[in-house]
Amino acid sequence: MTNNLEHRIYEHRHTLVKGFTERYNVNQLVYYEETNDVNAAIEREKQIKGWTRTKKLELIRGFNPKWHDFGNDVLGNVSASDSSPNAGSE
Repeated sequence: MTNNLEHRIYEHRHTLVKGFTERYNVNQLVYYEETNDVNAAIEREKQIKGWTRTKKLELIRGFNPKWHDFGNDVLGNVSASDSSPNAGSE
């Protein structure tokens, strides 16, 4: 969950997030959900984290069957080495 997707993608692509992200080199955004309700976002994240890997993969395939990296869309196809957490902001 984040309120700054661009920054979050930067963190993942530069392995700044410890734990799962760092260990498995998670650096692509292939699934996302949007909401303005923080509590709903937290509950949904907990729900999905409790699922089996198979169920999570089915969710991704239903949403993004070609496994498109939406992170490139958010960052404007800037490479990980060129992107910054403040790109496009003043």
